[in-house]
Amino acid sequence: MILPNQKHLFSLPEGITYLNIAAQSPSMKAVEKAGIDGVLEKSHPYKIVGNSYFEPVKEVKKLFAELIDVDDYNRIANIPSASYGLATVANNITLQKDDEIMLVESQFPSNYYVWEKLATKYDAKLTIVSMPKSTKNRGKNWNEAILNSISDKTAVVALGNIHWANGTLFDLKSIRKKTTENNALLIIDGSQSIGAVPFSVKEIQPDALVCAGYKWLFGPYGCGYAYFGKYFDNGIPLEENWSNRLHSENMTGLTAYQPKYKPLANRYSVGEHASFIHIKMQIKALKQVLIWTPKAIQNYCKEITADAVLKLKELGCFIEDDNYRTHHLFGVELPKELNIDELKSKLKAAKIFVSFRGNYIRLSCHLYNTKEDFEKLMNCIAACL
Repeated sequence: MILPNQKHLFSLPEGITYLNIAAQSPSMKAVEKAGIDGVLEKSHPYKIVGNSYFEPVKEVKKLFAELIDVDDYNRIANIPSASYGLATVANNITLQKDDEIMLVESQFPSNYYVWEKLATKYDAKLTIVSMPKSTKNRGKNWNEAILNSISDKTAVVALGNIHWANGTLFDLKSIRKKTTENNALLIIDGSQSIGAVPFSVKEIQPDALVCAGYKWLFGPYGCGYAYFGKYFDNGIPLEENWSNRLHSENMTGLTAYQPKYKPLANRYSVGEHASFIHIKMQIKALKQVLIWTPKAIQNYCKEITADAVLKLKELGCFIEDDNYRTHHLFGVELPKELNIDELKSKLKAAKIFVSFRGNYIRLSCHLYNTKEDFEKLMNCIAACL
């Protein structure tokens, strides 16, 4: 059964066709209200008590742990951004000279610079697996190239569940198997997939997973989540936040300095992660995503995009095969004869919002979108040909 359209939960104006949640999600009305409640709470600080710094944080961790199929919420850290989580991961990895860190072509900058820096630090090698130039079986061939690039020299494989710009789906189960065989770490950036694509830590067993919270998880800009596996159980955090120490709930004994951290990933949470505005918004957002379920979201997006995908292909656009891409986010390679500037003008006039990536447009949709949204987009593209 396909979920009904959920636009009534958002404040998106009529006439706006928003196909760019991969850049920034719109807030749900309930999340917006939660944020306002948090702002008003600061006007009455005497209502902020000791438990306010801890209990809501536990709830957020438990909700995210449920979403990614993790039993122990102590393996979840509150982070302000994916780059913070990746920096924490890299800070706790030691390499040998000539070890290899494997990435895929054109990763998001935050998931490139951190590995370039780590490779330079240890005189290791950065290996980039290029996207096949031919569009024939591209997703399949790209995944095969990734697997073939993992060897006994590989120390780290870092990539997204999908490619952030074109939605190519990477075979994480096979990649995990190959990294395990070669004693390599698997670090996943789930910023463009978690919340919209089913994902199980128990199934994939990544060493770490980082995720921005302001896209498919509908949180405010400046929040995120990270899962840390056993490799990082005794690592060093980027900062020494007081609330990450054992027994920090005892506010009267804070200067009885505690040498131990709270268990597992708690040590990696950013300072002031109990942000009373953010945390209320995150709780509301995660609860709603769990009610919808990523599987149902993916099915809905497939349903509303299927006809448009077929017609766009008929117009000469390239879209990756369904078996090697997601439906909530995918790239459309435009015909070479199409005038990009003309298309941008038509989309602007029609109030259609997408992301341009060279000769591609990246489309990203959710439960507030409809088939009609994609028909409007398709008509604009057809008018430029």
